Amino acid sequence: MSHNFGFGIVGCGMIAEFHTRAINDLPNGRVVAAFSRNAKNGEKIRELAEGDCVIYDDYEKFLAHPGLDVVCVCTPSGAHLEPSVAAAKAGKHVVVEKPLEITLPRCDWIIEACEKAGVRLCAIFPSRFSPANIQLKAAIDSGRFGKLTLGDTYVKWWRTQEYYDSGGWRGTWDLDGGGALMNQAIHNVDLITWLMGDVAEITALTATLAHERIEVEDTAVAALKFRSGALGVIEATTSAYPGLLKRTEIHGSDGSARVEQDDITLWTFRNETDADKRITAEIQGRSAGNTGASDPRGISHAGHRDQLADFLAAIEANKPARVDGSEGRKAVEIIRAIYLSAKLRKTVELPLREQG
Repeated sequence: MSHNFGFGIVGCGMIAEFHTRAINDLPNGRVVAAFSRNAKNGEKIRELAEGDCVIYDDYEKFLAHPGLDVVCVCTPSGAHLEPSVAAAKAGKHVVVEKPLEITLPRCDWIIEACEKAGVRLCAIFPSRFSPANIQLKAAIDSGRFGKLTLGDTYVKWWRTQEYYDSGGWRGTWDLDGGGALMNQAIHNVDLITWLMGDVAEITALTATLAHERIEVEDTAVAALKFRSGALGVIEATTSAYPGLLKRTEIHGSDGSARVEQDDITLWTFRNETDADKRITAEIQGRSAGNTGASDPRGISHAGHRDQLADFLAAIEANKPARVDGSEGRKAVEIIRAIYLSAKLRKTVELPLREQG
């Protein structure tokens, strides 16, 4: 019989609203508590949650809330470590909004704390749960592309100056951990390594071109060499007005495919199957009204819902989630390598060694 899980939300800003809506959709989950230093934001989550939700401004009291099983960490990116570790030590399963943290040592401390406490850890990457990307991954795993040759991903979005000015943490190294790569394009960075496999080396350039008063990049390009020998490209920006659909392309000796946002727009293989036309017909027209290209709120919570459902199933089966801490760490490693390559103006090899 399925267990009913009590969720707690830490940090009640915009992304906490998506977590709350996603949890509301789960048949075996509900938001029972939230922690916020901003009373107005906390009240917003309380109203959005379906059922009784208690708001705390004391984190220890929050962790002691009766029936609290899972903690969703929705604080600014560079403030994920401390609440995650405290939640693990309190015996709570931990969900961390992307990125897992902003440096590899901080990611590792979260992973180690959850392992030591015997609790499960989930890093939020809902794009892996999109039907289009699931089909793309299945085609790769079944060998339909033949030898993989190129894997490219593009996030050409737009953010206003007001967006960066709206929060003191936005656009800072200490709390945002980076710019267009770490905040916006990290979903596609995660996708490209999930689809193409581990990265062996990176050569990159970054720049701040369209925004003021930020410490981080709003434009980045990187050339990748995967361990398989295939090559690839990452382009990420918040400086491309008015903001385009994000795009991922996979190419091989036997086929090519393109996913734009949530739609398959190219699906062609040397050896076609009866299922190909059905796949392309079914996975079209899903991107309308579901894009963060110019509006951070312009996304659906469906991916969060599906990922949280997978996490609860993993807890019940006592197995790792599909996107556990080690998987969530990979995108951070790639982005940190891109930043290092851009700084040093040279190719960087992975795995990356970072000191605490």
